[in-house]
Amino acid sequence: MRILLTNDDGFFSEGIRDLREYLLKNNEVFVVTTDRNRSSSSHSLTLHRPLRLRKIEENTYAIDGTPADSVLMAIRYLYKDNLPDLVISGVNDGANLGEDVIYSGTVAAAFEARLLGIKSFAVSLACIDEEQKHFESAFFYTGKIIGLINTLNLPDSTILNVNVPNKQIEQIKGIVFTRQGSRIYQENIIKRQDPRRNSYFWIGGHLIKTNDSKNTDFWALENNYVSVTPIKADLTDYTLLEKLTSTNQNF
Repeated sequence: MRILLTNDDGFFSEGIRDLREYLLKNNEVFVVTTDRNRSSSSHSLTLHRPLRLRKIEENTYAIDGTPADSVLMAIRYLYKDNLPDLVISGVNDGANLGEDVIYSGTVAAAFEARLLGIKSFAVSLACIDEEQKHFESAFFYTGKIIGLINTLNLPDSTILNVNVPNKQIEQIKGIVFTRQGSRIYQENIIKRQDPRRNSYFWIGGHLIKTNDSKNTDFWALENNYVSVTPIKADLTDYTLLEKLTSTNQNF
């Protein structure tokens, strides 16, 4: 297959560089991604300044923009005459669960590919900074998802969001198909001063509550399963829409 790899951690990150080597055994692989960490950039495009594209090595490019910019540049410019069969966004260094998908540049890159007509999925390793990171497990299950996605007739605006437990391969029980869970953060704004006594701010916070009921993405990871959640760009609340239209009220 012709596979385009992208992410929001940057071309230097372990998750994308080692995944490329893993997939090159059986595929033609291209990398177009951000030139630095652009986590939590969501589905933004750079429209108010020029973009700069840099060739790092053969079939590897870095862009000084967002993850969505990377995919757009790859599909509409670099490889427009020979499109990839599949776009994989990841492996992200850290999980993308629940409402995190709204902020995630990793998920947004996969959505950008799907909106441009290419099958895609996002894959993340559910690790934290101080843990040993078992990227080999994410690579192994990425291979399995490639086999799965080739059998699916995905709707035009739907991708798969894959989260892999940070465990050794033999400790993972397998794949389960899940719905998006929910978690609530207590957001904090941290104010500090620089040496010139000018104020600057950090956005911080901590987790308050997680919905980890059965069949959610959170439940899957807590129970050592790979979570595969189909998500779509259509954000319409059809239940409420039906209720509103059935009232037949004129405003």
